[in-house]
Amino acid sequence: MGEIVVGISGASGAIYGQRLTEVLSQMGRQVRLIVTDSGRLTLKHECDNTPEALAEATGAILEDARNVGAKSASGSAKIDAVVICPCSGTTIGKLAAGISDNLVTRSAIVAMKERRKLIIVPREAPYATVHLENMAKLSAWDTIIVPASPGFYNHPRSIDDLIDFIVARVLDLIGIEHELGRRWTGDEI
Repeated sequence: MGEIVVGISGASGAIYGQRLTEVLSQMGRQVRLIVTDSGRLTLKHECDNTPEALAEATGAILEDARNVGAKSASGSAKIDAVVICPCSGTTIGKLAAGISDNLVTRSAIVAMKERRKLIIVPREAPYATVHLENMAKLSAWDTIIVPASPGFYNHPRSIDDLIDFIVARVLDLIGIEHELGRRWTGDEI
């Protein structure tokens, strides 16, 4: 099993990246955590957490977002997937333009060139036309786009249930078995 790269960019919704890191670590998966400068601010404001504390609590390997030579950016490293969660509109734009100016964008572009699984979780509302165009471009290049839009058919009772819905979808797309939430069976109606 290869490692999973979790990037947290500056979009609102840092809790999604934090929870994904926690769940992957609880499942015994090695996480390489990258938090952009804007992601650091959002993680502190929304979760009252720091990248260092999150890495320590989960056993994740924290990589410096300015170090584009880190393992996460290597095409020869054993990386199973790169997930940017949440993914800001700025990061989406950089990826669509092929700009790798930090370790999050560099890791994602390496994932594209190596045909690794790349999942982005945009958390914008509403989307500007430029965001939609850039997401369409990324989707055409096999990037999986999972908007942070939780479902309600499972009758969520808490914010944690809503967060876990998105984290469960990401785990499904990576191909990791889990027991977060209930799956739709078709018998609910």
